[in-house]
Amino acid sequence: MRRLIINADDFGLTAGVNRAILEAHNRGIVTSTTLMANSQAFEDAVARARAQRCSVGCHVVLLDGIPLLSPECVPSLLAPSTGNGRREFRESLNEFVVASFRHKLNPEEIEAEATAQIDRIQAAGIKLSHFDTHKHAHMFPAVLRPLLRAARSRGVAAVRNPFGQIWPLPLTSLLRTRQVWKRFAQLNVLRNFSGRFRREVEAHGLRTPDGSLGVLVTGVLDLNLFGAIVDSIPEGTWEFVCHPGYNDRDLDGVQTRLRKSREQELALLTSPEAKQLLRQREIELINYHEF
Repeated sequence: MRRLIINADDFGLTAGVNRAILEAHNRGIVTSTTLMANSQAFEDAVARARAQRCSVGCHVVLLDGIPLLSPECVPSLLAPSTGNGRREFRESLNEFVVASFRHKLNPEEIEAEATAQIDRIQAAGIKLSHFDTHKHAHMFPAVLRPLLRAARSRGVAAVRNPFGQIWPLPLTSLLRTRQVWKRFAQLNVLRNFSGRFRREVEAHGLRTPDGSLGVLVTGVLDLNLFGAIVDSIPEGTWEFVCHPGYNDRDLDGVQTRLRKSREQELALLTSPEAKQLLRQREIELINYHEF
């Protein structure tokens, strides 16, 4: 049996992203989403989520944003001060990873910030089905453990497995794109953490799918690539990661590399062709509440 969770990240990023995610849920194949507690369109996302029956998780943000806690509570998670008075998370994933491996990220601060983000969503009346992280920061053991403690303490029962299948995809055409080639190399290296990830999740009593799909093609996803991914899904329960949205004025004010691709993904995720592919391959769509 092959089951698939299709999760839309970045719920709360902008009102246009919120609208697109729920359109992809209501008219398309998205089954779950993850909400950013420190996002500019958080209240809009909460209002929309209350009117829907979509599975909602917490998209824990430890990069590219402003913490919910005061800077004095999470100094190890912050970028150096720029002199404008605002203390923000690091922007660079590479810098975050280096800090992690040099033991410069305080696990108690990670747990406290993640707990604050989970608490804000739950206080808004959302029953969280799972959690994941912005830029898959929970791949790394030193970051994963405090996040799992935070989730367990707040009754969040599941977490995204960020590791997954890369093959077989049409890599000849994909790897012509420098960005995809770089991501391919990174994912191959990071797969070394997958076994430890599963052991940590099990030790903390959470559930996780067999892996994630679609991470490699973020930003370049089209129907042909989606078809190749669907054809390669093994037995088990998997998560397909997507980022639908509207490339509007609100998005212009947000730091993100995903702009036009969000509308392309929305078109794909609401297309009859995508639904037909899943039906033909007899892949069952589920959400994280059903997992």
